[in-house]
Amino acid sequence: METPLVVIAGRPNVGKSSLFNRLIGRRQALVADQPGLTRDRQEATCRIGGRMVRIADTAGLEEAPPESLSGRMRQGAATILEQADLILFVVDARAGILPPDAHFGTWLRRLGRPVLLVANKTEGRVGYANAVDAYSLGLGEPLLVSAEHGEGISSLMADIAAALPPPATKIRDEDVEEAEELTAAEDPGKPLKLVILGRPNAGKSTLVNRLLGEDRMLTGPEPGITRDAITLPLHDIEGRAYQLVDTAGLRRRARVQNEIEKMSTGASINAMRFAEVVVLVVDAVDGLHDQDLQIARLVEREGRAMVVALNKWDAVEDRDATRKAVSDRLERSLAQLKGIPVVTLSAVTGASVHKLLPAVRQVYATWNKRITTSALNRWFEDALGRHPPPNVSGRRLKLRYVTQATARPPTFVVFGTRAEGTPEDYRRYLVNELRNIFDLPGTPIRLDFRGTVNPYDDKD
Repeated sequence: METPLVVIAGRPNVGKSSLFNRLIGRRQALVADQPGLTRDRQEATCRIGGRMVRIADTAGLEEAPPESLSGRMRQGAATILEQADLILFVVDARAGILPPDAHFGTWLRRLGRPVLLVANKTEGRVGYANAVDAYSLGLGEPLLVSAEHGEGISSLMADIAAALPPPATKIRDEDVEEAEELTAAEDPGKPLKLVILGRPNAGKSTLVNRLLGEDRMLTGPEPGITRDAITLPLHDIEGRAYQLVDTAGLRRRARVQNEIEKMSTGASINAMRFAEVVVLVVDAVDGLHDQDLQIARLVEREGRAMVVALNKWDAVEDRDATRKAVSDRLERSLAQLKGIPVVTLSAVTGASVHKLLPAVRQVYATWNKRITTSALNRWFEDALGRHPPPNVSGRRLKLRYVTQATARPPTFVVFGTRAEGTPEDYRRYLVNELRNIFDLPGTPIRLDFRGTVNPYDDKD
C-alpha cells in the first residue's frame, strides 16, 4: 500500500520546518528566524496514529514572477501540494492573519485537497488571542500548536491520523515491526548512501535532477540555491537502490560568514560523514580548485569512497588539456586517494551521466573489499624483501606480519618489534604497494602499526 503524503505549506517564516522536525521526531530541516530559509522540499517518513506517513516540508508560498528564485520555489511547492493526501496550512498566530495567508488560503480551497489549518506560535496570550482570526480563512477550526515548544503536537498528530484517507488494506502490527527490522538490518538490498558534494554552482542539483529523471531540486544561475541536505530515493536501471543526498555548496571556511551558510555547511559535512560513497562535482570549465582538493581531503579523512564528476564537460574547449591538468593535479595533490575514478559528464545535456553510477558501484565494492591473511602476508614478505624496513635511532624495525582488521575503508594492522616507530615514508610505501597489488584505487587505506614486546630486545 502506498504511504500517504502530508505536505506542510504556508508563507515564509511561519514555522513550517520547526513543525516538520517535531512531527518526524528529529532535527532534519534547517531552522532559523529568517524568512525563506527552506528552498527545496524536505521529506521524511514517520509513524502517526500507528500508520507510516510521508511528511514533506516546502518552501514558503510567495507571490513572485515565475522566472525569479521565489517564483521557482513556489512552483516547486505547488507541484507537491497537488499530490498531497493532506495539507497542513500553517499560519503565524503571533503575527495574525496577513493578506498572503488569505490569498493562499483561497488558492488551497480551490485546489480541492483536504486541508488542516494549523495556527503556530500560540504560546503566550497574544498568540492564543490572535489564533481566532484564522477562522476568517474559511478552512475550518484552527489547530493551536507551538512547534518550537512542542505544545499541541500530540493533538495535531491525532487530527492528522483522523483526516488521512483510510488504508486500502489493514496492516498487522507485527508486519510493521518486521518491516522496520528489515530496514535497519545490514542486508545486501539496503540502499547505498551516496552524497553529492562540491563548491557552489558546480551543478550538483542539476546532476541530482538528471539522475532522478525529474526536476526535483531547485536549480538556476544563482550560486548557493541549495541550503539543506536533501535525501532522495533513487534506483538505477538494474533496480539497485541508492539513498541520494544533495548538499549545499562548500566554500572556503574564511568566506563562510553568515549564520545560514554556516548551518548549510554543517548539514553538508554531517551528510558526508554518514555517506558510503561521495561524488565530488567539479566545474570542468573552472578546473580543479584548491577548495575542491580541500573537500576531497575531508572525504578521505572521514574514510569515504569517492568519485570525481567533471561536470559541464560540454562547455570545455580543450578537453585533452583539461583532462590532463585534472589528472596531474589529483596525482600530485591527492596521493592518498591514488587512482580515484574521474567521470566526465554534462548534467545539463545528460551526456555520459549514465557512467556515473557504475563508477560509484565500483568504488563501493573496493571500499568493502576484504583480503585474506595468507594473501596479505605473501605480499608482505615480498614487499619487505624488495625494500627492507629502515633502522630507527640505530635500531632495526622487525615487521613480522599483517592482517586486515576491517573494511569500509580497508584497514590493515602491521605487527612487529618497534612497529609503531615505522617512518612515514615507509608507511606510504606499504600503502602504495597495497593499493597496486590488491587493486584498491580511489579508496582511503588505513594502515596501523602495533609493536610487540620482546624480552630480549635490550640485548640487540
